[in-house]
Amino acid sequence: MKSHGYAAHDKKSPLVPFNFDRREPGPNDVVVEIAYCGICHSDIHQVRDEWGQSIYPMVPGHEIVGHVTAVGSSVTKFKKGDLAGVGVMVDSCRICENCKAEAQPYCVKGMVGTYNARDYKGELTFGGYSNNIVVDEKYTFTISPKLNLAAVAPLLCAGITTYSPLRHWNVGKGKKVGVVGLGGLGHMGLKFAHSFGAHVVQFTTSESKIEDAKKLGADEVVITKDPSALAKHAGSFDFILDCVSAQHNLNDYLNLLRLDGTLCSVGLPEQPLSIAPFAILANRRSLSGSMIGGMAETQEMLDYCAEHNIVSDIELTSIDKLAEAYERVLKGDVKYRFVIDMATLPAK
Repeated sequence: MKSHGYAAHDKKSPLVPFNFDRREPGPNDVVVEIAYCGICHSDIHQVRDEWGQSIYPMVPGHEIVGHVTAVGSSVTKFKKGDLAGVGVMVDSCRICENCKAEAQPYCVKGMVGTYNARDYKGELTFGGYSNNIVVDEKYTFTISPKLNLAAVAPLLCAGITTYSPLRHWNVGKGKKVGVVGLGGLGHMGLKFAHSFGAHVVQFTTSESKIEDAKKLGADEVVITKDPSALAKHAGSFDFILDCVSAQHNLNDYLNLLRLDGTLCSVGLPEQPLSIAPFAILANRRSLSGSMIGGMAETQEMLDYCAEHNIVSDIELTSIDKLAEAYERVLKGDVKYRFVIDMATLPAK
């Protein structure tokens, strides 16, 4: 099936128009005409080969929403014209213990990423900076028409990346929860933790973000450049969600955990972070990580957002301004997620 979008051809060149073929839709497939695609920080990491696993040509994008234009003969979940979403993965082995437990991102064989990956037949996957996508219905999500479609797009990555660990560690009423960083991930973590009923403390380096954090649901805001402000919270947190993708000192936050508290990292800094052994020995603390949620949990998150009117705070941009958007993401100059209006994609 003919498709077109924007692709990176190496780690230094700008993304440019690119024509390519997707697989012909099979009986279980859904064809989605892409309306909006979010820009994730991981898009930039992978386009620039900062994780060392990039495959070119690369069409990035895994925060995808649009309308169904065709369905296979065996598809039951969608019909032509329905809203649909596609997230970070488009397949998994489906038979390992993790897939059977609805933990598909942790597939033993390895999940198939929406882009910069090879499917189980060895074909390169291309993402959402494009006009359309073909995905098995099991890896495609239903979207409520109640919400702003463009603002739903980042829920497919930033949303589920924060929702999943907050649910896994039972964040809710009676829990004191910290969110480190107020960016694309952090603002969603803050919204969810507040919605779940926790007492939420937002950690940020920027005094300019104090009022925003409070509007988004923070009960308290701590400026992390002030050691005395951090010290006031020592040993008091049940859970801290670390959403920072830049170099930072994890020990500062580990020391804030109470007995059996957990620090969960969902940011992806380029370089390893150092851990002081005493920071985890004290208070029997745990340092953990989390990926996206499985298919069922992601749909649960989307349904929860529809019920509670939760979406990402976004800035719409056009496909020809990708370079500018990338640079602004790197500077933290976006509130809080860029979304590409795919109507700006030129005809092939």
